[in-house]
Order: sequence, then structure tokens, then C-alpha cells
Amino acid sequence: MAVLLSKGHYRARLAQSERDVAAAQALRTLAFGTERLDCDRFDERCSHVLVEDMHSDGRLVCCFRMLTMQNGAEIGLSYSSQFYDLSALNEFSGPMVEMGRFCIHPAWKDPDILRVAWGAMTAYVDQNGVEMLFGCSSFAGTETAEYLDAFAMLKHRHLAPKRWLPRVKAPDVFRFAARLRRRPNVKQAMLRMPPLLRTYLMMGGWVSDHAVVDRHMNTLHVFTGLEIGAIPAERKRLLRSVAG
Repeated sequence: MAVLLSKGHYRARLAQSERDVAAAQALRTLAFGTERLDCDRFDERCSHVLVEDMHSDGRLVCCFRMLTMQNGAEIGLSYSSQFYDLSALNEFSGPMVEMGRFCIHPAWKDPDILRVAWGAMTAYVDQNGVEMLFGCSSFAGTETAEYLDAFAMLKHRHLAPKRWLPRVKAPDVFRFAARLRRRPNVKQAMLRMPPLLRTYLMMGGWVSDHAVVDRHMNTLHVFTGLEIGAIPAERKRLLRSVAG
């Protein structure tokens, strides 16, 4: 069993069988509220991380998948490239991992689950010399009104460097960087920011200048990138203390 880490009563490990992947797909279907089983062609190419609660007979409480690439020349093979023009990242020279389909069981509210998940990701990054994490960070629903402060904060503080900035590809997008003139209410922005995206931003992550309206998944999502070398030293220390 490829255990990435154990902390408290949670264990994070890599999926080892079709049964493990099917369990992850079932949890995703529950968490995302989709009518059909949440699965796609990328599942076969990805490594799947499972976080299990060992105090509940190993119940699966969190999962995500990782697609590893040698460098930016492979960016067109990613899930995210279906929705964003990522040609600017073709020049990224180091190993990359696309992190996707992140979800937590709706009946589990323990914040340690997110910490263990990031600890597992940190262990994987360190073991494989990964230099960039990226993926799509999702807001629930497709209406923008309740997220305007969050999008305003993304515009003012967290846009991607110009050299990596994704361009518009999807037919239905919200160009928040161009459209919003408001200054963000920081408290409201943080309340409405998805937890996964909030964690990315705390580590120095950045986002696209537009959100994709994904009606199939009933989400708004922004492309999110995190250059490992840019993570503040104190944040790295905290992550590795969990991963260790």
C-alpha cells in the first residue's frame, strides 16, 4: 500500500486498484451532486490520492487526482486545457502536476482533512521534484453575484504573472479582471472563497483573469497555478511538518 502519510486518525494513500478508483469516483459523485457517475478519460491517466478515516473503518473522506507532466510542453494533455488556452505555459521547464477533482465527504467537517490532503500533496511534490501545481478551482453554482468580492480580491491581489497568464478558450466566461471596478470587502471575499483556492492563495498561488462557467459541473472555476519555488519558507516548513 503506497501510504503518503498518516496523521491522527487519517491516512492518505495512492489508489492501488480499480476498486480504489471506483470509490473515489463514487465520493466525487456524492460531493459534486452529479446525476451520473463522475468519471472521465483522465481518470485512467492520473494517480488518485485517497484520504481515509481510520476511526470509521477506513471510510473514504477525501480524494483528488494528479496528472504528472515532465514539463510545460505536455500542458495540452491536461484537463484544464479543455477550458483555457494554456499556451503560455508551454515554456515552463520543470515537472508539473495537475491537481483535480478535489472533494471532501459532505458529512465530514474536520479541517484536519484538508491539512492531511495538502500534506500528502507536499510529500508527493518533494518525492517527485515537482516545480508547479495547477488545476481548476471551483465556486459552487454558475451565478457570479454572491462571489463579486472574492473575484475582486483575485483581480487586485492574485492574478497570474503575465508570462503564464491563461487566455480565454471556453465559450462562456466571466471576465472579472476586465469587468469589476469595485474594491473587495476582504471579510466577504474570504468567506466566499472556496477552501481549496484559499489554501493555494496562502501559499502564493495565482489565478486566470477570467472564470469559466461550467454548466455541466454547475460551477464557476478559475485556472490556478502555484510555483513551488515561490511558496514562502514558513509555509513550506508548516506543510513539510504535516507531510513528515
